[in-house]
Amino acid sequence: MSSCLARPLQEAVLARHQPGGMVAAFSAFTGPSTAICSPASQDVANKKRSPLTGPAARPLGTDVVPSLVSGVDYLRDPKLFKGMAFSLEERQTLGIHGLLPPRIKTLDEQAENSLRNLRRFQDPLNQYMYMVDLLDRNEKLFYKLLSENTMELMPIVYTPTVGLACQKFGLAFKRPQGLFITIHDKGHVYEVIKNWPERDVRAIVVTDGERILGLGDLGAQGMGIPVGKLALYTALAGIPPHQLLPVTLDVGTNRQELLDDVDYIGVRHKRVTGEAYDEFVDEFMEAVVRRYGQNCLIQFEDFGNHNAFRFLEKYRNKYCTFNDDIQGTASVAVAGVIAALTATNTKLKDHTFLFQGAGEASIGIANLIAMAMEKREGIPYEEALKHIWLKDSRGLIVKDRSSGGISEHKAPFAHEHAEMKELGDMVKELKPTVLIGAAAVPRVFTPEIIRDMATFNEKPVIFALSNPTSQAECTAEEAYVHSDGRAVFASGSPFPTFTGYGKTYEPGQGNNAYIFPGASLAVIAAGIHHISDSVFLSAAEGLADMVTEDDLAVGRLYPPLDNIREISVQIAKKVAEEAYQSGTASTYPEPEDKEAFIRATLYDYNYDKTSALPTLYQWPEEVQKPFH
Repeated sequence: MSSCLARPLQEAVLARHQPGGMVAAFSAFTGPSTAICSPASQDVANKKRSPLTGPAARPLGTDVVPSLVSGVDYLRDPKLFKGMAFSLEERQTLGIHGLLPPRIKTLDEQAENSLRNLRRFQDPLNQYMYMVDLLDRNEKLFYKLLSENTMELMPIVYTPTVGLACQKFGLAFKRPQGLFITIHDKGHVYEVIKNWPERDVRAIVVTDGERILGLGDLGAQGMGIPVGKLALYTALAGIPPHQLLPVTLDVGTNRQELLDDVDYIGVRHKRVTGEAYDEFVDEFMEAVVRRYGQNCLIQFEDFGNHNAFRFLEKYRNKYCTFNDDIQGTASVAVAGVIAALTATNTKLKDHTFLFQGAGEASIGIANLIAMAMEKREGIPYEEALKHIWLKDSRGLIVKDRSSGGISEHKAPFAHEHAEMKELGDMVKELKPTVLIGAAAVPRVFTPEIIRDMATFNEKPVIFALSNPTSQAECTAEEAYVHSDGRAVFASGSPFPTFTGYGKTYEPGQGNNAYIFPGASLAVIAAGIHHISDSVFLSAAEGLADMVTEDDLAVGRLYPPLDNIREISVQIAKKVAEEAYQSGTASTYPEPEDKEAFIRATLYDYNYDKTSALPTLYQWPEEVQKPFH
């Protein structure tokens, strides 16, 4: 027995009698089954509640119920655990005195200790496992570390290390991290979703594991992607972790080496496709709305190209959903393009865009550029499309191409022109001012192509967006060297600074993390029912607005990533403001100060001034007198 009730009975009572249901047993990453609630104090939680209606007005679900939590729970539950930061009064009152070392540490001291431990590991996968274990012990300390050391730790908890973690997922699995829903649960998806112990879920990241980063089909082991993505929701945008749910839809895998792997964690058969697959995904979407409401955000992540566009078109006007690979990538790229306008003192209509690649990323960027041209400069959308050319594996996309391969999504960019096969020839013929690569063809931007770009452009704009670094179309150094230092460069992978031509260049990385946390924060706070491309255009403009003259002076088209949490808030503010202007927000009454309203919803990872003890207060003396 713990506290006054046995744990299973506590949970049953909590689930039965609390309107919000049982509070999460798991964190967004990992967490033990003894957790009942989050460590936020009652005072703080109450102050953050809003009188507004709509999704942002739902209870935060972070209050501790003192009668249902024992002292030992504060040591076992990562949501409640404060490490050695418990005060002497807390230790004695909770009955945990003596179970911790006598020293009392601050949160900052614990964070410094954790960083020293993390840096002892040289292997990125060992660093990843250390961070997972830290989250399993102390949720708030994990998010403090990640939020305040973003530049150092984001490559560990997300790309590129998360790709290796997915490959080793079967070996490393320890605790439940999210929901695995298999094709064999078809017809019972809602019952599976009900097993997740949180009721106040505001955002889901879902994958079927078919196209994990550049690694291909990893099946159920792709769970590392939604887990890592949602960790960034909290660290970079302050969305409370108990409101987030990672989901993997396991329909099998076509990778034989996984099917033959004794440690593979998923269902052991080839992928189910066709009608059964579509019905399964439909059932999942319906079950999410039934369980968590129409405003629950569903982000699709790393689905195969053939399904990504299809599901986006199918669900975008029925559910609160977006695809980060298409729309998030487009938004961050367009933000770089808008920043490049300032660097080159030009307008969008002055440019000709040529894309190396015509997949979901390239088409998403191209569509958003056309929308930006219409919104910002009044160029009709159809006219804006004429400024944009795409090259796929068969060559330049033109009307009536003899080799075919022009899908519905490529067709708007098929212009009248002679057929061409080689990128270098296209650059010479079309004379683009902006060259964008997003097809993971390494070093396709050859020295000759870069020199040609510099020949007919004073400041050629070159975006090598493919990642990881080994797949980049060119390096930052190559772009600068072969353009005599005149290139305006951005990349999808980080590149080191380059010194030459009388200055030091700090190339900017167009990371989706600039966009999806802030955009999602706005969607949740403002209660946006359906996420149109205008949300991502607003986010792109908001990000570009934060690029300073100092950034441009060193060749950086994005603000420093170490200020990402503030960037996310400002993006959320801009998206929310435009949502209210367009009538797509549903949180009412409309907050006058949207930035303050958004900040009031943010997750607070500091526990130094948060007591684990309930508030004590006095009654009037006369009502406490004994009866005579």
